[in-house]
Amino acid sequence: MILAVIVLGMTAYAQMVMRPYHNGSVWNIAFIRMKPGMETAYLNYLTTDWKRAQEAAKQEGIILSYKVLSTESHGGNDWNVLLMTEYKDLATMEANETKADTLTQRVIGPDEKQRQGYRDRSEIREVVGDRLAREVILEPRKQ
Repeated sequence: MILAVIVLGMTAYAQMVMRPYHNGSVWNIAFIRMKPGMETAYLNYLTTDWKRAQEAAKQEGIILSYKVLSTESHGGNDWNVLLMTEYKDLATMEANETKADTLTQRVIGPDEKQRQGYRDRSEIREVVGDRLAREVILEPRKQ
């Protein structure tokens, strides 16, 4: 009997607790450092192959959106470009991995061509790191 009262009390309390937010989309964020004097070369790559692949993924419903943000770096090993790709959620991102690989093969080319492109880009930029981030949608505060 006491256990039932405790469980009912916990259930009632859980229903009263309102989170002032909800989860939004998931972002894959790449931190890039363009090498000195290579800004135009790297931005040319982003404008061509990278954008073409992002647009194709968007048309196929694999991603929601993408962004490129630039900033000044604060040291020799700091990033100065963010490449951001937005997915509906983590489950959708993971479920579409095979579809995304097939799309990349079609848009960019076979694995060897992709590897060569990666080697070529290593001359003009360095990938400092990457992160997955979940957007947090803040709800209006209720009085």
